[in-house]
Amino acid sequence: MSRTPLSKDQHPPRSPQPEGVTPGEPEHSSSIGRDPAVRGLAAGILGFLGVDLLYLGHFDAAVLGFRVVWALNVLANPWLLRSSTASWRRWLSYQTVVLSTLCSLGLAWRMGGVSSPYFVLVPAMPLGIALMSWQDRWMSVVSGGVGILGTLALVLWQGRGPAESLTWVLMMVGTTVLADFLARQADQVQRAEQCARLERARRESLEALAFSEHRRAQSEKLALVGRLSAGVAHELNNPLAYVGSNIDYVRTELLSEGEVPRAELVEVLDETRAGLQHIRQIASDLRGFARMDANEPAECVLADVVADAIKLAALRLKHVAWLRVDVPTDLPEIFVVRQRLVQVVLNLLVNAGDALEAHQVKEGEVRVTGLTEGERVVVLVEDNGPGFAPHVLPRLFEAFFTTKGSDKGTGLGLTLSRELVVQFGGELTASNRPQGGARLRIELPVHRADSAEPSSGAPEDGARGAA
Repeated sequence: MSRTPLSKDQHPPRSPQPEGVTPGEPEHSSSIGRDPAVRGLAAGILGFLGVDLLYLGHFDAAVLGFRVVWALNVLANPWLLRSSTASWRRWLSYQTVVLSTLCSLGLAWRMGGVSSPYFVLVPAMPLGIALMSWQDRWMSVVSGGVGILGTLALVLWQGRGPAESLTWVLMMVGTTVLADFLARQADQVQRAEQCARLERARRESLEALAFSEHRRAQSEKLALVGRLSAGVAHELNNPLAYVGSNIDYVRTELLSEGEVPRAELVEVLDETRAGLQHIRQIASDLRGFARMDANEPAECVLADVVADAIKLAALRLKHVAWLRVDVPTDLPEIFVVRQRLVQVVLNLLVNAGDALEAHQVKEGEVRVTGLTEGERVVVLVEDNGPGFAPHVLPRLFEAFFTTKGSDKGTGLGLTLSRELVVQFGGELTASNRPQGGARLRIELPVHRADSAEPSSGAPEDGARGAA
């Protein structure tokens, strides 16, 4: 038997990786930026040269150099990342961060140091990098570290006092800590969103799997009802025949000119009512079995489960085999989906009937036995047929494996039966009896919240397929 449910360990398909990023490595803002955006950023860096000229009042070659180096660094980074190996991509990203921070420090230096309005670019660098490259928080830390050292160099160069110098350095330290905090928060939010997506995908997969298993069980259930159709037709024809005969008799008597024998008519009508009730009961049993779709397990008594299965199996076994039932009503309770276990037992009974009929076994017998073994409740479904052939027994529970014709089975009945029993914490096995014939054994754990209250309604022993 093979199943491929989606377990918790299975992951939904990976989302497409950004260009230039190897799966499993942190994604960097410079590696995920689109080329038009990169070109726009480089153009903006160079475009502020006019503001520099306006602020300084004259041309400064160093300012132009810093802006050109910064713009070329931004433009070259995506190309370098795409053309380099995975081991170099991280270092190239750090190089871009360091060089960009140094360029902003250089512009602040040429524009007047820490008192220049351009100095705002220095603390802004780690904040911007934290927002763009939160997947790797060390990028903002590196930018902040370079900014702290650069700020210290500027205040020393300008000869600032100790208090003012400490203030500027502490401001850069605080900005770096804030940038690291933002990167951490962004990473946590992203991870939470990713976990939510994975959980939603897992839940949807489990719901789809449960729906698929329900549909499969329902389809096999309807196939089982189809296999009972011959017995159903025979069971319906007998009461229909004498119902029709009785109606003709009543009509004849009522149309006759003589006195109507009222007592005899009442007796005939009572027989007719009994026949109709039998037909209604057969239809009700079939309809109830075909529609039962409870999915929640509950405590139940094995004798009641077997009784439900016997009512339907009798339609198939009545003219094939004697049905012997020995299931005590005081067996410990089990915790299962009752309707599903009824389907399992019914499938085993119908399979036994098919085997006896196919081999034309005289005085065929199907026996259902219930007993306890330690903390397990055991159900045995046995027949006195030829048993399982040596080459059949190892493959008995394989999906789509069957020795019957296409009109007798789908090859999924035993596979589904074993799956259902396993879901209840039990085991379904097959073997040959020492005295000949087949034996199917269902083992189920005893329900811990044991109830000793007996249940009634077990079929009587010795009935030849009696419902």
